[in-house]
Order: sequence, then C-alpha cells, then structure tokens
Amino acid sequence: MIKPQKGNLLIAEPSIIGDISFNRAVILLADHNALGSVGFILNKPLEYNLKDLIEGTDSDFKVYNGGPVEQDNLYFIHKSPELIPDSIEISNGIFWGGDFNVVIELINNNKISKDDIRFFLGYSGWAEQQLDNELESNAWLVSENIYNNEIIAKSCNSFWREKMLELGGDYKIWSNAPENPSYN
Repeated sequence: MIKPQKGNLLIAEPSIIGDISFNRAVILLADHNALGSVGFILNKPLEYNLKDLIEGTDSDFKVYNGGPVEQDNLYFIHKSPELIPDSIEISNGIFWGGDFNVVIELINNNKISKDDIRFFLGYSGWAEQQLDNELESNAWLVSENIYNNEIIAKSCNSFWREKMLELGGDYKIWSNAPENPSYN
C-alpha cells in the first residue's frame, strides 16, 4: 500500500455508497502532514461556471465541487506558477492558489486556458490521523499521480471508472456498476 503524500490521488473505494461528497471521488492531495490533509475532488463538476460566481469575468471555465469543507470559498490549482504569483507547489508541476486578481486578468486576456487551471468550491479536509484511519478502514485507495500536471485537464466524468479499470481484478466489475446499486 502506498502511503499518502502531497500530489497523490485518493480514489474512493466502491464501498463508499451514499456519501454524496465522496461516492466515486478521485481526490488530488494538496497537502498531507502530521496535522492533517487537504485535497480537491477532481471529478465532480458543478453546474456553475466562473462567470456565475465572480464579477468582472465572462469566463465559462467549469467550477468543481472540491469537497464538503468551506463550500462558500473558491479554490484553484494550476500549472502556471510563472504567471501566477504566490503559488504553492503541490508536486509534479501542480500549484495551489496564488494572486486571484492576476488569475482573473490572465483569464480575461486569454493568457491561461481551461487546461491550465481548475476551480473548486470547497475542499476535502481530514484532521490529524483521520485520513490514516479511513485508509485503514479501506475507504480509500492511494495512487501515484501518473498524469503529473496534465491531471488538471483530465476528463472528469469517467475518471473514477478509468481508475477502477486500471486497478483491475474485482475493481473492474465496479467500473460498470450503477452509481447507486439500489437503482439496479
């Protein structure tokens, strides 16, 4: 089993059913240390675009559900630290945050594309030892991020299913199962 660290992916085990936030989630771990963990769900698009939430832009960049914590705050990851001051590197050329005014200016001037940045309402957070406990109870699988910073542009709708197919074995069966087995 891979130990979680910044930049890894958390893949929801098929057994997480009925949890609206985490059912079939693929999460990028933005931070993981002795005090806790922070991540962003990569495959749960919302019905909002950036222009629906931010004045001063007509951007149709999709906004994703980052997780159940602080869902009234907008967060972003990107791969353009040379353009966005005050960014923090997660790993593999993926950065978190930075000067939001600069980001809006870059978007409005077509200097940054949808493949370079992803926006989230909220984040996923775990207190000290919480994620380790969830891993021990088999709620999550930890995976290397083989996509590096290209994960920002990764298709979201089928991402969990793709990860199940990659894992193979019994996970292949789950890749075609309905999201809620009681609907079957």
